[in-house]
Amino acid sequence: MSNSNRFLQRVWLFLICGMFATGAAFAQDNEREERDKTKTKQAQAVSKEVYDRIQKAQEAIDADDAQGALKILTALENKKGITEYELQNVLNYIGFVHYNLDNIDEAIAAYEKMVNIPSIEPQIKKATIYTLAQFATMQENYEQALSYLDEYFLLETNPAPENYILAAQNLYQVNRYSDMIEPVEKAISEAQRREVEVKEDWYVLLNFAYFNQENYAKVRDIQKIMLVTWPKKRYWFSLAGAYTELGEDDNLIAAYDAAYTQGMFDKEAEFVTMAQLYMQHEVPYKAAVVLDAQMDAGVVKKEAKNYRLLSQALTLAAEDEASIPALQAAARLSDEGELNLRLGNAHLNLGQYNECISAIREGVRKGGIKSPDNAQISLGMCLYNEKEYQDAITAFREAAKTQRSARISRQWISVIESDIERNRQIRLAENAARRQLEELSQRRRRIERT
Repeated sequence: MSNSNRFLQRVWLFLICGMFATGAAFAQDNEREERDKTKTKQAQAVSKEVYDRIQKAQEAIDADDAQGALKILTALENKKGITEYELQNVLNYIGFVHYNLDNIDEAIAAYEKMVNIPSIEPQIKKATIYTLAQFATMQENYEQALSYLDEYFLLETNPAPENYILAAQNLYQVNRYSDMIEPVEKAISEAQRREVEVKEDWYVLLNFAYFNQENYAKVRDIQKIMLVTWPKKRYWFSLAGAYTELGEDDNLIAAYDAAYTQGMFDKEAEFVTMAQLYMQHEVPYKAAVVLDAQMDAGVVKKEAKNYRLLSQALTLAAEDEASIPALQAAARLSDEGELNLRLGNAHLNLGQYNECISAIREGVRKGGIKSPDNAQISLGMCLYNEKEYQDAITAFREAAKTQRSARISRQWISVIESDIERNRQIRLAENAARRQLEELSQRRRRIERT
């Protein structure tokens, strides 16, 4: 509202100083005025009596006696014989005094009387109507403000950018969001033409209007413009949101990554989303780096879902050994066995078969495993590598109860049975060789005794 205050002061100074100049000319050169009376419109003259009373009103204002000033000015307003031009100046002064007393309704009443004077100068009428629009906005009478602005735009052939923005702000207040677009775009275009500053909040208004219309392509383009001059976190997120709506996934991760790289993140959800985007775009190692650092910093909570995400990132990045601590922590915090299965698989990949067996058996005990047949296959593989063949066959037979795992389970059972048979044959061959050696040894000893 400080802008309107400055504006009103400019209007007041323009009107009153012009009036005083007229009064001074009257006092100093009455003979010349009489000579040129035929050339001067009576409507544009201020009598000495009116001039003197306004001077007294000014003196009352200077003495902080606003009510005294209003009493003088109201009497002038009601004075018989006052010209339209004199009345225009008196009403302008009354409106200004009321404004400074925060009597906005009274100020509006004075200015409405003023603009209805038939002989009011077009420039003064136009400026006063705009002032009325500002006052109506201050009073939250937005429809009235828009009505004044419609009248103003009919009179003003070259509106300033701020005039259009006032219209857009009032349209926003009455939920006419689609109608906001034209005045804001005109304001931006006019500011660029005049080579003056385009303000940030103008783009905010325009962005809101297009977002409300679900025109995400425009939202995207506006955010790009804003980020050049005002590289703020919320604009990166708004840009990312537009990319999401437009299905521009590559640009989405680029927007998030730019905000992350600039150190704009400070919330858990932001870092987790960044990690998820890295994983979706097949850069799991970066996801793991983000999560590990922020969990250490205490920003991302050390809870099961975050440990699970970290372990997934490390596993996808072929960092099985590094994923073990995260998986162990996640499994401890979970009441379901799915994370134990993942831990067991990480141990399997590292050839840590005993640990694999323990982890998967604990997961089976907990339950809640999404694919129990896969758990039994992993368990069977670990048992096989530990040469616990019968337990391994039992695990594969359990897995074979699910159709999708039946074939691979039978193959594994066949391999194990072949290994068992081969080992049996090896043992038989070893036993036969051992017996032959013993017979040869006994024969040699008999020969030596004879």
